[in-house]
Amino acid sequence: MQMPAGAEVLQEPIVEALGREIVDGVLAPGDRLTLESLQARFGVSRTVMRDCMRVLESLRLVYPKRRLGLVVQEPRFWAPYDPRVIRWKLAGPGRERQYAELTELRIAVEPLAAAGAARRADTAAREHVLRLAADLRRWGEAGDLEAFLKVDIEFHRLLLASSGNSMFAALGGVVEEVLTGRTRQGLMPFNPRREALEEHEAVARSVAAGDSAGAERHMQHLVDEVRAALEADLGDA
Repeated sequence: MQMPAGAEVLQEPIVEALGREIVDGVLAPGDRLTLESLQARFGVSRTVMRDCMRVLESLRLVYPKRRLGLVVQEPRFWAPYDPRVIRWKLAGPGRERQYAELTELRIAVEPLAAAGAARRADTAAREHVLRLAADLRRWGEAGDLEAFLKVDIEFHRLLLASSGNSMFAALGGVVEEVLTGRTRQGLMPFNPRREALEEHEAVARSVAAGDSAGAERHMQHLVDEVRAALEADLGDA
């Protein structure tokens, strides 16, 4: 049964607040959360509060314990690929480690996804990736980071979705969060690096031409450049 829109509006800020507190360590593993205390804090009904806790439980941030209620879970049990957990981690005190882990994931996955897209993408996707690369050049040179981000997300999502690998495609939200976090936290240069723009274009040309080896090689260069740039930026932070 679909949840009423009003209930979702009430839930969102509560889930956001509690999720951030758990990820940031304000609520520590083993801390007990009761519906009564949370109802009093947020001023909502028991039904709304229960639904919020179900969301946090689905993210494995909390777990039920008999006679205790809900207990904050240890970080090793959190849902690692959920975009909300990733977003909270990227905004929290452990962001350097999370960026490193996500970049390693991208290095492992995206070159193979690009190669798969070069082999399996349909004509529309091949044409689209070329247009997106051209848009990335345009917005990158203009210094419009919000427009660049929107196109960059679409570019990487398209390659993952066109790879022919459903598990790669399912990582679209993960890549979106790391791209968004990097931009919103000021870890992107005002004008994206020339090398990055060139590699996006090279990946697109390779995919459009059906050159799987070239697509994999250029995507490897691109994610390696991302890792080097992030290491430099986070080192200076």
